[in-house]
Amino acid sequence: MKDTFYQYIEQLQDTITSKLEAIDGKAKFKEDLWKRPEGGGGRTRVIENGNVFDKGGVNISAVHGPLPKAMQSYFNVGDVDFFACGLSLVIHPINPFVPTVHANWRYFEMYDKDGTVIDQWFGGGQDLTPYYLFEEDATHFHQVCKTACDKHNSDFYPEYKKKCDEYFWNAHRNEARGVGGLFFDYCKKTDTMSIEDWFAFVSEVGNSFLEAYTPIVEKRKGLLYKQSHKDWQEIRRGRYVEFNLVHDKGTLFGLKTNGRIESILMSLPPNVQWRYDHHPETGSEEEKLLKVLKEPKKWANG
Repeated sequence: MKDTFYQYIEQLQDTITSKLEAIDGKAKFKEDLWKRPEGGGGRTRVIENGNVFDKGGVNISAVHGPLPKAMQSYFNVGDVDFFACGLSLVIHPINPFVPTVHANWRYFEMYDKDGTVIDQWFGGGQDLTPYYLFEEDATHFHQVCKTACDKHNSDFYPEYKKKCDEYFWNAHRNEARGVGGLFFDYCKKTDTMSIEDWFAFVSEVGNSFLEAYTPIVEKRKGLLYKQSHKDWQEIRRGRYVEFNLVHDKGTLFGLKTNGRIESILMSLPPNVQWRYDHHPETGSEEEKLLKVLKEPKKWANG
């Protein structure tokens, strides 16, 4: 399964970066191949200073070796080995009317000292972070997510939408990072789902990503904006940074397993503002966004 999934994310990385380059029309992804001393490595691709995209990364990695002590405690296991691979992406657009997007699809195995697999699971998801709320965009994104889920189990979308709302929650701000999407983890073999079934589901979601995001980019990338819109975008980007550095498990896992810092922190936007005690004007579009972020909302139909 680990070979099957790694081949899948290699192909998916190619598909996504090619499409995003075509939309941008100027910038190309810079590729960086790297090795991890303890075992494994990855293929980082970063795009910057484009016509459409300010900064973005679409990274794949496959790392393995002894599970670090900090993670042994987290997983409540002893001295075991691990293998982890996945694709992680974050795209920060220039136009403040185009939302930031994040996605991640991953696979994890643990082994005893004889090399026997003692645990394995999938995880992942995709979520949208707008700076200005176009409700039809949020609906479109969620509808694509729901369609992908429904092909496998009608319970998946409501369950993983709820988990996404709970996970991407900036507790210290008491607000969501964005309008959510899907979040799933520890997807293991059960009486009704084989590990191959989980692969089929995760790859379905991965394959839906471009359909979920790129129509929104195409629709909003040409809208005119002012400096005040950019200022708000950069203030909200600050909340994005706060979540990733304080709460995000993927970031913390990478930092605790001697991950490649440049790849882990590629999720951070290039320009950010933190203004003291900033509040948008009453009745403004900026305030409209904040009200939606205070309480999860139903977006998909059905």
